[in-house]
Amino acid sequence: MPRRTTVRTTLAVGAVAALVAGTIAGAPGAAAAPSRHVLKNSAPTWLAKARHNGQADPSNAVSLRVYLAPQGGLAALQAAALAVSTPGSATYRQFITPAEYVAKYAPTSATVASVSSWLRSTGLRVTGVGDDNRYLSASGTVTSAQTAFGVSLQNYTHDDQTVQAPSTDASVPNSVGNAILAVGGLDTTKNAAHVGAPIPPPDAFANARPCSIYYGQIAAKYQADFTTKLPKFQGATLPYAPCGYTGPQFRAAYENNSALDGSGVTVASTLWYNSSTIRSDINTYATNHGDGAYARGQFNIVLPQGGFNIVPDCDPSGVQSEQALDTEAMHAMAPSANILYYASASCFDDDLIDTLAKVVRQNKASIVSNSWGEPEEAAGADVIAGFEQVFLRGALQGISFLFSSGDNGDELQNTGLKQADFRTSSPNVTAGGGTSDAIGAAGQFDFQTGWGTQKYALSANGKSWTPNGFLYGAGGGFSALFNRPGYQNGVVPNNSSGRAVPDVGLDGDPTTGMLIGLTQLYPDGTEKYGEFRIGGTSLSSPLFAGMTALLLQHTGGRLGLLNPTIYAQFGGPTFTDIKGTPPDAGNVRVDFVNGVDATDGLVYSVRTFNQDSSLQIGPGWDDVTGVGSPNAKWLTSVSP
Repeated sequence: MPRRTTVRTTLAVGAVAALVAGTIAGAPGAAAAPSRHVLKNSAPTWLAKARHNGQADPSNAVSLRVYLAPQGGLAALQAAALAVSTPGSATYRQFITPAEYVAKYAPTSATVASVSSWLRSTGLRVTGVGDDNRYLSASGTVTSAQTAFGVSLQNYTHDDQTVQAPSTDASVPNSVGNAILAVGGLDTTKNAAHVGAPIPPPDAFANARPCSIYYGQIAAKYQADFTTKLPKFQGATLPYAPCGYTGPQFRAAYENNSALDGSGVTVASTLWYNSSTIRSDINTYATNHGDGAYARGQFNIVLPQGGFNIVPDCDPSGVQSEQALDTEAMHAMAPSANILYYASASCFDDDLIDTLAKVVRQNKASIVSNSWGEPEEAAGADVIAGFEQVFLRGALQGISFLFSSGDNGDELQNTGLKQADFRTSSPNVTAGGGTSDAIGAAGQFDFQTGWGTQKYALSANGKSWTPNGFLYGAGGGFSALFNRPGYQNGVVPNNSSGRAVPDVGLDGDPTTGMLIGLTQLYPDGTEKYGEFRIGGTSLSSPLFAGMTALLLQHTGGRLGLLNPTIYAQFGGPTFTDIKGTPPDAGNVRVDFVNGVDATDGLVYSVRTFNQDSSLQIGPGWDDVTGVGSPNAKWLTSVSP
């Protein structure tokens, strides 16, 4: 299933790249006076393609968020977070509490007072202070915003939106330059209506038959009538795709049916919105497929204050299948772990930053799985600053952040540019890439390969397969935002200085995906529970989160940023190196034309393996599966 992407909502402002060891090319801007500090990369990235509609009305309202720098700056915060997460460091696993973080690193009241005073002096009104002094909110007019940030706000049309935004980079006085990380709100691209309507369930979907209960069970010699022959593919008879793997199959293959079950560990996932039927759905699924019903209090939901901003951009119905996938996959891998679901008010970046900030502030979860992101070209300095500060605080408190690497391969077909995705390209999170998994009758891996799919449709005469081109595949590559972190040295090939993505690979291919269950809306208007196979690196991340919960149960404590541990174990038995050509070129998949039943007929296709745009698996680290796929040895790879 395609990974959900966020919608950019705030203007990127601030020289954040230097603070987080990134490399962001500065946008050209007007020269600032010597007494002012230019905030590089603050002009909107869409200016070159926008239509200019004249100057903004000086009396128009503006609403801003000014992110404040932590004590000592992000560089010091990053050094401390890396140290507590690195085996052999003098401070390894000496994690701090939220109160200790606030005392040592949170922006001080003096910083709040200084920046507030300056904002007021420009005619802006300070309207609030974020939790633990993360940011200041302010409001005023176009005139006051222009005075404060040394910009000229103009009207533009871009991407079917009419907005006001600065025409150049912004600047602030040198007296507050070191106190400000980023500013959002000068660009009004955000359009979210606050409504209270309930979220409808997603449209129903079901997988057609035949499908295989385990990999290779049914050879695709015939169509569903078992009399009409199917053509061979490249001279071979392929299997029908699995119906969808379940918890017992994943636990057998990845965990070797370990006695560890995640007891005492809390894992979390974040998305936006919340399904009203999620509790009944996940319990029905778990009891249907041998994962065991949830104990009282084992699954809990944390909702945003103020309700949801329901907008079509955030796919209110479709995101519910992602919520079910995250929860059911984590429970499948760690049946006794506690699970928290943090619901964001929307898929907009400022809401998602606030949601993750709540996760670290509450400090209840040791692992956080996130199945969302966007191409790096959409990430500006404000977005980077907001997320990086949360990731680094989380690492200092021992929290591990996992992000899906993406479902569009190298993004060339999707965006016209080869690029990695952000947040997964942050050096302060663990990036989960994708594999195609063949889990056999006894729960063993018959093979694993890279997830990358070319689609072939059955010809009209049923005699051959017609190529349709690249369909989807695991995201990966090299970051244009962040330099390579030290923990990747000696493991990642020296063909790029950027942070390499992904770090690990687990099942992500929808062809070999997971069977999930949730309430759906059927064509007759009824709402009822149904099950179907799903994939994407949205599956890879929660699978690894569940496995890592077992590792934390074994160690008896947290690990923080996982990457130093992962790369320190490279070349050992912990990760299975994914390389070589798979024995099957792919699988045959049969689908209902109408998505739910055979009334309107069936369609057949071949979905190939290991054809991920320009990304390729190979010996050692690769840009599809990282250092490889974790196996049962990961569960005990760190000493208590």
